[in-house]
This record gives sequence, structure tokens and C-alpha cells, in this order.
Amino acid sequence: MHILILGGTRFLGRCLAEIALERGHALTLFNRGHSDPDLFPAAEKLIGDRDSKLGALAGRHWDAVIDTCGYVPRIVQQSAALLANTVNHYTFISSLSVYADASSPGIDETAPVGILEDESVEVIDEKTYGPLKALCEQTVAAALPGRTLIIRPGLIVGSYDRSDRFTYWPYRIAQGGEVLAPGRPGRPVQFIDVRDLATWTLDMIEARQTGIYNANGPVKPVPMGELLTTCQDVVRGDATLTWVSDAFLVEHNVGPWMEMPLWIPESDPDATGFFAFDCSKAVVAGLKYRPIAETIRDTLAWANTRSADYAWRAGMKREREAELLTLWRQL
Repeated sequence: MHILILGGTRFLGRCLAEIALERGHALTLFNRGHSDPDLFPAAEKLIGDRDSKLGALAGRHWDAVIDTCGYVPRIVQQSAALLANTVNHYTFISSLSVYADASSPGIDETAPVGILEDESVEVIDEKTYGPLKALCEQTVAAALPGRTLIIRPGLIVGSYDRSDRFTYWPYRIAQGGEVLAPGRPGRPVQFIDVRDLATWTLDMIEARQTGIYNANGPVKPVPMGELLTTCQDVVRGDATLTWVSDAFLVEHNVGPWMEMPLWIPESDPDATGFFAFDCSKAVVAGLKYRPIAETIRDTLAWANTRSADYAWRAGMKREREAELLTLWRQL
């Protein structure tokens, strides 16, 4: 197949490009050429911008396009309209954040999506990100009816993840010592290895599959305690876990998700469903998951290649962690 990726040099796009080339597909990357432009010398590279600078795509034909970086409907409309008559199949990478209500477990693809009162809004924040993604989905589906594959991942993890929301844990546990572990050990979490998501996405494209799919993992949510003890097993260090209650973390203004990765207080109305989406449709369609230990090992190996002065985007500072652990022991 001749595949066009909008993006293709960062995280999921990078993994999709790598696997597509390994499978022998002819690959074209369209992006601004700012991020790792020397990657994938075997791929054709077209330079442009999604917002009004799509000329390099005009007059071309591809079997399939993968849109990894669409966030604003107006901009997505430009590529979808241009490619509608020149591609056979359009995959849009969306998000589980599209759902209007994540307060209940078991949300599947039929659940209502978020709505914006003003659909012209282009400011992306916690409130607008999901509804904007939902509008992007609708834009693509309207431009290419019957030829669209919409994939809604949750937290994507692994090498080259710039968010650090998963990477924090194997890296922190590898540093050893007393580690602050948030909430209940039995609290479930969900995430998907970028390689599993990319492999399945390409399987679906090769089979010309269409429709909407939640794509998170594993098959059953993993208890946070199991995730962290698996990190301990993988790194074989001297880290010990001290489990600290939600109430204490909230009282001390610990930031969920970013300061304390993979943690949302269970008092949050969205906490119950946030890590319990129903992804059975994707599993039936062939989505498979590698062992968690493999994801931990490979993520840590990649994290260790970064410079010592790397500025982490998520995760608790060691000084803050030590302070909170001291306060916790004084209770």
C-alpha cells in the first residue's frame, strides 16, 4: 500500500511510520519538517502545514491516510476535503476524551460525545480538547463517508512519549528508595503500548476496516499496585512503596495526573469510568497487548537514553515526594 501519514515523526506517528516501512509499504510523511527531519530516509517527505499550506498534497493519490495530529475541526476539514477524492481510506486518531460523561465504567463507542456551545472555538484546554476531537471525527466522516476509521486511544505509553505520564513510574522506581504510591493499590488504571496501538491500526488499515473503536488496554484494567510491583520486578532495585491515601494527597494539593501520574482521586466524579473504558470491540477486531513488563522494560531503557538534565513534563519532584512522605509518617 501507499500510505500517507500527516505527522509521522513523533511518538505514535513515528511508530506507525516505522512499522509501515518494516511491512514494505510505500510511505509518505507530510509535516513541517521541524521534528527529527532525518528520520526514515526510505520515506517520501512532503513539507507543508496543515493550516492552509497543503499544496504539496495536491494532485496526489494514496491508498490510505493516517491523521495523527488533528485537533481543530477547521484545520482537519482542509486535509479531509483535499484528500477526499484522492485517498481510498482515512484513519483519524481521536481520543477517549471525546465522551461527554466518564463517570461510569464500561463506556463503549455508542456513548454520547461532548458538545461545544461555540463550535468555532479553537483554544485547546481540558474542557475543549475532547469535544473538539469529536468534531474532528465528524468532519472526517462527513468528507469521506463509509471510508473512515476512527480510533479513540486512552493513555498511549512507551518510547518517545513526551508526556512522561507513564515513564515516570519505571524511572522513579529504578532510582530506588522510598517511593510515594498514590491511593489504593487495587485502584485500576488503563494504558496502551504505542507499538500495540500502531500494529493494530495498520492491521485495520490493511484490511480496509471502518468504524469507531475505543483503543485502550489491557483487556482488563490493571490495579495500580500490580503496575508498580511489576516495575519493581523489572528494575530489580531497592525501591519500596509507601501507599498514601487520596484524602492526604488532596489535602496537600497534589496535582492529579501530571504531578502524580496515573492518579485521579476516587472522589472525582469521573474517576470510576476514566480507567474502565470498554475496548472489547477493538479486541474482537484483533487488538492485542504485550506483557506489561515488556512495556516497562523498554520504556525505561528509552528513558535512560535522555540527558541527565532532562526537564520532566510530568511526575513529582523528589523534594516534594520526601516532604509528603515525612508528613504522612507523622500522622
